[in-house]
Amino acid sequence: MPPSAPGPVPAAVGDDPAALVATPAARSSRSTRRRAARYRLAPLLFVGVNVVLFALFFVWPAITGLWYSFTSYTGVGSAPWVGLANYQKLFADSAFYAAFGRTVVFAAMSVPLVYVLSLSMAVLLTTPHAKGKTVARILFFVPWLISPIVAGVIWRWIFGENFGLVNYLITSLGGSAVPWQSNANLSLVVVAFAGAWGGTAFNMLLFVAALKNVPTSYYEAASLDGASPWQRFRYITLPSIAPTSFIVILLGSLGAMKEYALLQSLNGGGPGTENNLVVQYIFRTGFQQGQIGYASAASFVLMAVLMVIAFAQVLVNRRREA
Repeated sequence: MPPSAPGPVPAAVGDDPAALVATPAARSSRSTRRRAARYRLAPLLFVGVNVVLFALFFVWPAITGLWYSFTSYTGVGSAPWVGLANYQKLFADSAFYAAFGRTVVFAAMSVPLVYVLSLSMAVLLTTPHAKGKTVARILFFVPWLISPIVAGVIWRWIFGENFGLVNYLITSLGGSAVPWQSNANLSLVVVAFAGAWGGTAFNMLLFVAALKNVPTSYYEAASLDGASPWQRFRYITLPSIAPTSFIVILLGSLGAMKEYALLQSLNGGGPGTENNLVVQYIFRTGFQQGQIGYASAASFVLMAVLMVIAFAQVLVNRRREA
């Protein structure tokens, strides 16, 4: 008999066509899930680190300071509970109102000055016909790299009464020395100019980025309509950079209300205590006079004022956009 034809060979489990087709898809699906898990894990890791640092260096000190503001804590020993006594004393303290008033005056001088200087420099750096933009940008940015303590010392050398450069030039020309340090108003003006000198560079970069995002077609259309450079700046540039202007004014206001290092190194809040800003007042009462609880109450009042300022500016900006 002829040999019988071999029967069909049973397929192995691993040789199942359906299984062979599904295996690459399954592997791709598992790889996609692993990549998605990594992409979800990385943002959570970075956010988690920031949350921990925020809680450790802001939330916990804030809670501790709030507790101290209701006590008569002096920095050592126990913290006896006094309730609202610190706040009542604070709102009856003329020195606190004087420091707060000088802080408002300082902010009213420095914030507009920073805005005008930073916007002016940004316009110069974005003008097509300007020369030496790279060198100018470096020179304008250098003050922002200097520590406020060092900047205060530099300006103190420039405007010192007995050894300052400005008074030396004035007396060399036959004039009399100006009391830059002993006159409280002049001393505060010097601090405002010093703060504007140091804070202009960063805002200048913000304005440079905003000005470069303004469509050139707007200026071309305005030029064809016969608009002057001032009209183009007023009706095109300023409205286009309004969001950046809001950020600059908001950050400048908050920074001016919290100024400490520059003023401390330039004139120490002097002459005497006439130029004590709110932060200097808090530092002196808390660390020099040992009234930690009372200084904590002043700190939370300052925080409430800053929150009101920020909220008011945000509200005005939203109404303007609407």
